[in-house]
Amino acid sequence: MISSIFVNLPISNLAKSVAFFSGLGFTFNQQFTSEDSTCMIVGSNIYVMLLEREKFAGFIDKPIADRSTTEAILSLSCESPEEVRKISEDAFELGARRVNEPQDIGFMYSWGFEDLDGHLWDLFWMNPDHIQN
Repeated sequence: MISSIFVNLPISNLAKSVAFFSGLGFTFNQQFTSEDSTCMIVGSNIYVMLLEREKFAGFIDKPIADRSTTEAILSLSCESPEEVRKISEDAFELGARRVNEPQDIGFMYSWGFEDLDGHLWDLFWMNPDHIQN
């Protein structure tokens, strides 16, 4: 069984990306940080590798998606609707683009943003009483 996930994202400027995500409360593993990449700690066994475009390109044999395309939406579960709002509002203040309005459908609350490099993030809270196992 898979024990952790490392999502790799191309970025334009490491210092700007680190400042942005630090402003949202994320931390970084210095053991996996260099002048052109870093490992952002998202949660227990969940990591995002932020790689400057040239380094990212070294891992693939086709073009990197640009800001005019969407390859994925990264959805993160939060502990409360308030946490969804706080992180989203902080992201907007740090320069993120608003991609939608907050959505409250009773048992779930979500809001999303586009980061400085065009990656889409969807934050959501789901009432645990509503989830069936």
